[in-house]
Amino acid sequence: MFAPWSESVASDIIDRHRSREGPLLPILHALQAAFGCIPRPALPFVARALNLTRAEVHGVVSFYHDFREEPAGRQVLKLCRAEACQSMGAEALARQILDHFGVDWGATTADGRLTIEATYCLGLCACAPAALLDGEPLGRLTPNLLQEFVP
Repeated sequence: MFAPWSESVASDIIDRHRSREGPLLPILHALQAAFGCIPRPALPFVARALNLTRAEVHGVVSFYHDFREEPAGRQVLKLCRAEACQSMGAEALARQILDHFGVDWGATTADGRLTIEATYCLGLCACAPAALLDGEPLGRLTPNLLQEFVP
């Protein structure tokens, strides 16, 4: 379970990383580890602490897909949408999976169980279509195989 937004927790995180070279990414990763996401109030807070604009911080958060504005589900499924996976039917498979769980890309099921995200090339092209489930690779993905891992 993640902590609710807290300026004191965020201050501690910033203080731990402020002296590092290029502290923004380590701070954002640590904030997400603490809060499960980068809470909206964190953007101006981090910007002020690092003498950056809020737009600069937002630009970094929005550029990297692994930073979230809302906490993810208990499990995270990243489905590859790159060319090799597309050529092996990943788009149709993804549509089946999204429809099965009743969510769209980037969304979390209503029960908070699963977040499904798009990713582009996991380096598993020989095993396409591929995915990561909680960081563990799944190759030659089929709906039946996925049901073994996400019943």
